[in-house]
This record gives sequence, structure tokens and C-alpha cells, in this order.
Amino acid sequence: MSIYRAENLLKTYGEKQLFDHISFTIEEKDRIGLIGVNGTGKSTLLKVLARIEGKESGEIIHSNGFEIEYLPQEPTLNGELTVLEQVYYGDSKIMKTMREYEQAVIQLEQDPLNESHQKKLAQLQQRMDEEEAWEANTVAKTILTKLGINDFSKQVKHLSGGQKKRVAIAKALIQPVDLLLLDEPTNHLDNETIEWLEDFLSSYRGALIVITHDRYFLNRVTNTIFELDKGNLYQYKGNYETFLEEKARREEVAEQRESKRQNLLRREIAWLKRGAKARTTKQKARIQRAEKLQEEKHEVASDDLDFAIGSTRLGKKVIELEKVSKQFDQDILFKDVSYLVVPGERLGIIGPNGTGKSTLLNVIAGRIKPDTGEVTVGETVKIGYYKQDHEEIDSSLRVVEYIKEVAEVVKTVDGQIITAEQMLERFMFPRAMQWTYISRLSGGERRRLYLLKVLMEEPNVLFLDEPTNDLDTQTLAILEDYLDQFPGVVITVSHDRFFLDRVVDRLLVFIGDGHVTLFQGSYSDYLSSRKLGDKNKHHEEPKRQETERVKAENKRKKLSYKDQIEWDGIEDRIAGLEEKKEKLEQDIIEAGSDHDRIRSLYEEQTEVEEEIEKAMERWEELSILVEEIEAAKK
Repeated sequence: MSIYRAENLLKTYGEKQLFDHISFTIEEKDRIGLIGVNGTGKSTLLKVLARIEGKESGEIIHSNGFEIEYLPQEPTLNGELTVLEQVYYGDSKIMKTMREYEQAVIQLEQDPLNESHQKKLAQLQQRMDEEEAWEANTVAKTILTKLGINDFSKQVKHLSGGQKKRVAIAKALIQPVDLLLLDEPTNHLDNETIEWLEDFLSSYRGALIVITHDRYFLNRVTNTIFELDKGNLYQYKGNYETFLEEKARREEVAEQRESKRQNLLRREIAWLKRGAKARTTKQKARIQRAEKLQEEKHEVASDDLDFAIGSTRLGKKVIELEKVSKQFDQDILFKDVSYLVVPGERLGIIGPNGTGKSTLLNVIAGRIKPDTGEVTVGETVKIGYYKQDHEEIDSSLRVVEYIKEVAEVVKTVDGQIITAEQMLERFMFPRAMQWTYISRLSGGERRRLYLLKVLMEEPNVLFLDEPTNDLDTQTLAILEDYLDQFPGVVITVSHDRFFLDRVVDRLLVFIGDGHVTLFQGSYSDYLSSRKLGDKNKHHEEPKRQETERVKAENKRKKLSYKDQIEWDGIEDRIAGLEEKKEKLEQDIIEAGSDHDRIRSLYEEQTEVEEEIEKAMERWEELSILVEEIEAAKK
């Protein structure tokens, strides 16, 4: 059922057309991921939907009393309010009741014998009952706790920037609304919190639209993708993975049309050049048709440049850390960290916010001195550093001027020349845009431009501090493609799980209290390892108890009839399941581009794999019993 409809929305920014009469509907329980290159108007669209910004034409239609909650990238909070007062901020009846109830609780705690306060609290408790607000109250506090906010009475002005963002997220999540608009909610959240947010949104009662660069998040949360591209809105049913498949198909069709147009134009021009009489009506029609073909434009994917840019030569000695430590006041960030960076290194630095990841990167780069220990940097090392707090860009420069300050050309590994203009095109700054003043760029476009500047310096050691914040998914794909071919060292601090899986093959893990450990493998490998460790830890004690129980059963002389039947057939059952799994894997390969069938086969394969795991666990249990019985006979 449609709950919200937008028709022919038009919005421009200067000469740029953000929405070219776009239309769409939102259904109940829609989980929409809004994607597009930075600067295309994603955040503006959310502001228009939330009625924070106006539109030039078009219509927005929804029922009376329709409620929308909007979380901007940079939330504005009232610093004088407490955390709970800010979270319960809103005009809905239930929000007002919860806000007044919490204020009454604080008043009574401050003056417990005050009868007026006691009476007021009793009245508000009754209102909480009447409005069934207790569940919302519990949910709010649970959300805050999960987001790492535990002091509910603390004033907002005393919170860090990251904590304020989390309070704003909590406020948005608990509002009773029909449509939730989230602009980059995963920025500056650690991975555990992002995973919790994914689970929470999967059971969210209303519809939602989310802008995020986190591709795993998009894949797990959304069921529809809206793509803004050059003023147009393309809609895809399915998650991010489905979007990639459908977009590739759309671009392939566009390329085929463009190829057909070029071939037809070539034939028409060749026919005209043969010199047929131009005064005939048929000839004039051919000329007009050729002119029309020349005017036609089809959007096609741009060809990839060779991205193997030849960085400065890197020797065998890169960077070595020996027992490096750093603390601020009494807070130990890391202690006795030793690590040898080797040529070709792909290292990720991960851990909760505030544990010292960026500080370690700054110590390695020589921007901060360690308290103890030593950092040795090889003579041939040339560091390119993409920082979170990058220097202010001169807004009076044009885009191409800013890049040419670094270099007008760069060379590929095989000696070919790539111009600054070509690199700008590869980073989605077309020629027409390259003479735009930087002052007219969006925040995301400036970050993309700054990233390109760092790469144009041709470093052989690349430091990336949270590169995925504020960069769109298409830019991230380009960066990952660049790093695939980058011949030097990459060290990155990131919370982006997809980016880490694509780029790094080992991790420095900050686990708190100054401890840093090394993990060999991808981020997904690390998560699997950690979850397996937790599972083993949780099941270790029950398994031990079960083993002792088996031993204490006066050593059975034989299996029960039911167990014996199961034992006699379990190996054949496991073999059959494994054959079934192999057949499903072959069916998936043969399914080709039938995505519905592939999805169905994957689901069936997952079920079979779970059955195999359960059967193996049961086989292990029965084999222990059989061994005990055999031992008792001896």
C-alpha cells in the first residue's frame, strides 16, 4: 500500500539540475537505499521530503497526520538538554509523556520527601500506563546503551562529537513516525554498532530511506534502491547486490544502443559522401536523419583508465615499529606495539572508536611522537596521507587548477602519460565540470577531489584514515580499483567492512586497555574467527558437562534401539547431503543470469549446509557413546 507519493519533482542548484521531474512512491515497510555520486542531490532530496528545503515544482502527496523523522549528517542538538530530554524531544503525545515522566523522576530523586513531586510522578506513571509508553521508554534506553551512551542525565553540551551523533540516531529511531529518513547514519560508528543498527532496522515498523556508503549495510537492510544520476531517478527492486546486477544490464543496453547509433551514423555519412544529389527530397531527409543521429546522446559507462600509476620507487626497508606506546593523561591508547611493514603490505587498523587507531597512524606517519619506542622509516618512503581532518581547500581555485598544483601529468607503470584532466574524469569530474570553482562543490565532491590530490602526489606508501566517510559508493569502487593496482603499501583505518574486505589482508586490532593484536586475514575472516571463539567459549562448559554425564552413566553396554538405528544410517545420510550440496552448486553455475533461480538455489544450499553441520554434530555425539561402550567391553 502506497503511503507517500512524489510527482515531477524539479530542483536545481545553480546550473546543475538535481531532480529533473522525478516521480516515485513509497510503500509500507519499504527499506530504500538512496545512492548516487556525491553532489547529485541525495541529501537535498531527503531535505525536500522532510520539507526542510523547498522544490521548484512538483507535488508531494501523503495522508493527513503523516509523520516524518529526518536524521541529517550533521545533527543540531540543544546543548542545555540532558541526553534523555533530547532523545524524547518531539511533539507526539507519547514523547511528551515520557519527557515529563523522566523530569518527574529526576525531581523526586533530588527531593524524595516532597509530596508534590510524589503526586506528580504517580500521575505520570498512570499516563505512561494509559499510553502504553513503558515499552517505548525501555526501547529508548536500550538503544542508547547499544549506541554506547550510558549516562542519560548528562547534558548534551558535555558530549563528544561522536556521542552527539549517537544521541541524534537514538532520537530518530524512537520517534513514532511513518517514514524515517537517515543521512549517513553509519558514519563514525564502529562495526559492532553498525551490525546492531542493521538488526534494529530489519524490524523497524515504518518505512525508511537511508543514504550510506556502507555497502554491506545497504545489502542487508534495503529491499529497494533509488539511484540519482544526472537529474534522473532509477528504481531497482531488491538490495544493493541486485542493483549492481541490474545497473550493469542497463549500461550494457545503453552501450549497445550507442554502438548501433554510431554504426548507423557512419553508414549515413558514408552514403552522403558518395555525392548523391542533395536537391532531392529523399536526400534532404537523409541529411536531416544524419543530423538527428549526431544530436542524439546515450549515457554509457566511461572506459576505465589504466590505474597502475607508477609510484616513486620503494626499497626493501619500509617502516618498522619497535615497542611503540602512547597515552593521553591516564588513558593508555596502545602499549609496546612492534610491527614490520614490508613492500606490498595491505594493512587495516580496526577497533572501537576512541581506542587510538588514528593516533597510531599519526605516530607511524611522524605527525605525533610516541611516548616510548621508535618508528624507523626507510629512505625511499614517500607517504601520501588521506586524513579525516584534511587541510582547508582554497575555494577560489577551479577544480583543475587545484589538481594541477600537484601535478599536470602522472605516469603509469609502463611509462604512459595520464593527464590531470584524464584523472579528474576517472574520478567523476567531467571536462565541463573541471573549470567549476571549488566553492560550488558539495562536501562529498570536495572529499573526492582531496582524495585525488593525495593520489596524484604518486606516493609509494598510502595512509588512509577513514577514507569511506563522506565518499559515495561509486567513488569507493574507483578507489578500490586503484588500490588493486597500486604497487606500493596501503595502511588504512576504517570501519567499512566491505572496503576492508576488498583492500586489506591483515589487521591490527585494537581491543582496549592499550592492547593491540595482529590478525592474518580479511575483516570477514576476523569476524568469523571472533564469532567462532565466542561460540566455543559458550559451548565449552555444556560440552564438558555432557561428557562427564556420559562417563558417569555406569558405562552403557549398548546403544538404545533408536540411537543404534540412527548410528547405522548417519554416515549414509551425511554422504547424501554432501551429494545434494554438490548438485546445488552445479545448478547455480548452470543457472547463468536467472537471478531468481540463483537466489532460490542459494537459499536451498544454505539449508543443506546447516543440515550437514547438524548431522556432523550428531555423528560426533554418537561416536563418543560408541567409544564408551567399546571401552566398557574391554
